[in-house]
Amino acid sequence: MRPTRWSVALYMALVFVCGGVAGAFAYRLYTVSGVSANVGQRNPEEFRKRFMADLKARLQLNDDQAAKLGVIMDETRARVRTTRDTIEPELRKIRDDQRQRISELLSPSQQVEWQKIIDERQRQRGGKKREVPPPQ
Repeated sequence: MRPTRWSVALYMALVFVCGGVAGAFAYRLYTVSGVSANVGQRNPEEFRKRFMADLKARLQLNDDQAAKLGVIMDETRARVRTTRDTIEPELRKIRDDQRQRISELLSPSQQVEWQKIIDERQRQRGGKKREVPPPQ
């Protein structure tokens, strides 16, 4: 049995549509950025670039507005750093007091484990190791 012109045209159209769907899927798969579970390692500059690009695109900012937005971002960053530097010693004092109080209620064997927990958390954060002062 010989295929008719219409059935050949239908098969060709079906192949074309399937190719388009496969191409669209592949394009979407290729352009989607990967998901990263590495939240702890944030880069502030990369965040700022993405944030600025997103605002510029979504708000359709002109070059003057984008420049002024950059200045606002810089000023805000400086103010946040100043505030953080001002309160950080007091926060450190509060955290140290908390650790001291917890350490005081623990037995000597629990204090050893408590110090291990503190050390593990500091390593995970990549921060400086702070010893818990011994109970008085």
